[in-house]
Amino acid sequence: MAMTFTPTPLRFAISLLIATCFGLGIFFMSQSSTARNQTAAAPPPPSVEVATVEPQEIRTWMDFSGRLAPIASVEIKPQVGGRIDKVFFTDGAVVEAGQALFLIDPRPHEAALNRARAQLKAAQASAEQTQSEFTRSESLLSSKLISQSLYDERKAASLRAEAAVTEALAAVQQAELNVEYARITAPVAGRLSRAEITEGNVVEAGVNAPVLTRIVTNEQFYVEFNVDEQTYLQFIRATEVPQDMPVRVALGNEDAVEYDGKIYAFDNRLDSRTGTIRARAIIDNDDGVLTAGMYARVSLGSPQKQASLLVPERAIGTNQDKKYVLVVDENNVANYRPVTLGGKWQAQRIVVSGLQSGEKVIVNGLSHVRPGATVSPSEAKTLAAAH
Repeated sequence: MAMTFTPTPLRFAISLLIATCFGLGIFFMSQSSTARNQTAAAPPPPSVEVATVEPQEIRTWMDFSGRLAPIASVEIKPQVGGRIDKVFFTDGAVVEAGQALFLIDPRPHEAALNRARAQLKAAQASAEQTQSEFTRSESLLSSKLISQSLYDERKAASLRAEAAVTEALAAVQQAELNVEYARITAPVAGRLSRAEITEGNVVEAGVNAPVLTRIVTNEQFYVEFNVDEQTYLQFIRATEVPQDMPVRVALGNEDAVEYDGKIYAFDNRLDSRTGTIRARAIIDNDDGVLTAGMYARVSLGSPQKQASLLVPERAIGTNQDKKYVLVVDENNVANYRPVTLGGKWQAQRIVVSGLQSGEKVIVNGLSHVRPGATVSPSEAKTLAAAH
């Protein structure tokens, strides 16, 4: 006879409790394993290079835009009229002071010179005669052999003759100048433009005289640019001699070639419309490349060096229109720090405010770090190494 097993309520409850505990154990073991896996997968803090900010004695530089202008620019015009017989230069040539440029037909002027010299000789002969007669009149008047009126007449004739000699001599000098002016020479050394009027043409002198060519000096050039009022005040208060301010000039998009110079002068008034003052620097044209009108990128240096905090360009981040750096504290946490920047020095920027001496800024790896994150810093050798 078969026996039938029927579970009692107590046994059923015990079985249910055992099953529940078993399930909970499996659940907690699964959660613990997941947590361990997540902990193992967490990335390490990002590695960054930091540099300690220390004051450095540097010269402050500010950047401006300008143009080259010649030291001297001359329009060559004829001072006597006539036909142009010869042009002695090629367009664009570099000439020395006194070098021949044009020859105007000298023959009419040489003839005028000869005529003036003849007139001078005639005036001198007349003056000698009248002077001799006046000398005799003086002795005759003392003996009362001539009248006072005749004496006065001879005296006046002598004076007129002397004046005629002076006039004839001036005419000779003018004629000599005209002969000299027929040969046109360069008044200054420099580079010529083109010959505006060529051989065979007739030119006139005077107010309406045409421009034959133009010449600009090319050994040195002015660099003219506008300096804002704040920079002007900052730099000018640091010196009594504006010429102590150095400049560096680069042309167009060139970076490899720079021209060194000095401030020549500032204008005598500030332009109230733009808030700037006109500055003039002077540079040497050592390689002969410079020419008037060229665009110039000008860096103006402060008169003396001063202690400044510097950070590399790549250490600076931009948040909308604000600049910032990340400062690593003693807990290796990167802290957001807004900064106010000044001028450039080499590949670094001057920090006007926002940093303190001795603080450490991230100079490499800035793009991989968020403010408030923990980082793994290593010291850069120098700030210059982080450029």
